[in-house]
Amino acid sequence: MIKSLVGGIVAASAFVMLNSAAMAAGPEIVSGPAAQADCFAPWDANTKFFKFPKKEGPFRIAFANGYIANTWRIQMVQTAKAYASQPDVKAKIKEFKVVSTGEDVPAQISAINNFIDSGYDAIVTDAQNPTAFGPVIKRAKEAGIVLVAFDNILDTKDAINVNVDQKGLGELWAKWLVAKIPNGGKILEVRGVAGTSVDTDRHNGIHEVFDASGKKWDVTEVAGKWDDGVAQKVTADAIATNGPFDGITGQGGDTGIVQAMMDAKHPFVPFGGETENGFRKFCAAHSADGLKCTSAGSGPAQVAVAIKTAIAALEGEVVPQEVKLPLAVATDPDMKEGTDYFPKESDNFFVGNSFPTCGINFSAQEIMGQTKENQ
Repeated sequence: MIKSLVGGIVAASAFVMLNSAAMAAGPEIVSGPAAQADCFAPWDANTKFFKFPKKEGPFRIAFANGYIANTWRIQMVQTAKAYASQPDVKAKIKEFKVVSTGEDVPAQISAINNFIDSGYDAIVTDAQNPTAFGPVIKRAKEAGIVLVAFDNILDTKDAINVNVDQKGLGELWAKWLVAKIPNGGKILEVRGVAGTSVDTDRHNGIHEVFDASGKKWDVTEVAGKWDDGVAQKVTADAIATNGPFDGITGQGGDTGIVQAMMDAKHPFVPFGGETENGFRKFCAAHSADGLKCTSAGSGPAQVAVAIKTAIAALEGEVVPQEVKLPLAVATDPDMKEGTDYFPKESDNFFVGNSFPTCGINFSAQEIMGQTKENQ
């Protein structure tokens, strides 16, 4: 009798353990739409929807960033801290931890593993490599931790990805250049950080449009790392060795690219670039001189949407596995002072850093009041 009772207890315990493991193995796949459909737009008609088991807040949330050495990444970290500090968000967060590990992929993976071991409820990340995170994604899923990647996303269906159409952004820039240089020509392509999904996707979008145009394009590629100083130097070197160019596309560091053109007395040419305030100021000031620009990109406030998505998932709301965000676009001759660029603000500030459908909008002062340091 006692033996049977003990056996029953063991069996029941095993059932509970197995059931708990199954619950912790990841979210349930459910029907859409998302609970906050205006904000959490699915990537396409085939996107899956996740529903995680609801947890009681406030939550411990970690941000595992990689590369930090450019203005976009610095502003992105500042934006993350600014968002987590907003009263309605702060009320839902018990602890917010930020770590930047540089270009070292194993160091970023190690940081995520440490957050998993420390029992954080959710982890957001801007991944240095889209394919190297398989084991840590599996660990997060098994631990029941919400993992959200944004900007440089993860090649997986087991974590949430938040992004703009990075390949579409490259296509947009290239279509602008094809329209302005209809017979083909020499192009300077200033790329980002090698190995990241953003750099690869934008590059592929650019070249697919060029290839489809049927025109001859002589493209010089340099790595500007989305940084004004680096981009200015590699542009100056490219102009000296391979210039002049008929058009330019830059993934970031575009203020530095234009400055290099001016320093080298390179003629102003059509330019498809990102959303730096300094770049847009140059475009507005020199449009009549030939600097015809389309400025489009993915604002650093992506990180705020990623944190918002993580909190929604922890609260048991339905979220898409892939969230698609809109691009911020301003094009010559329709760039408006005070809306598309701000003469009194820093050149390094990225414009279009808001997502109104998600209730996310930051002033320059709110963001610049934060630090880039780990916390």
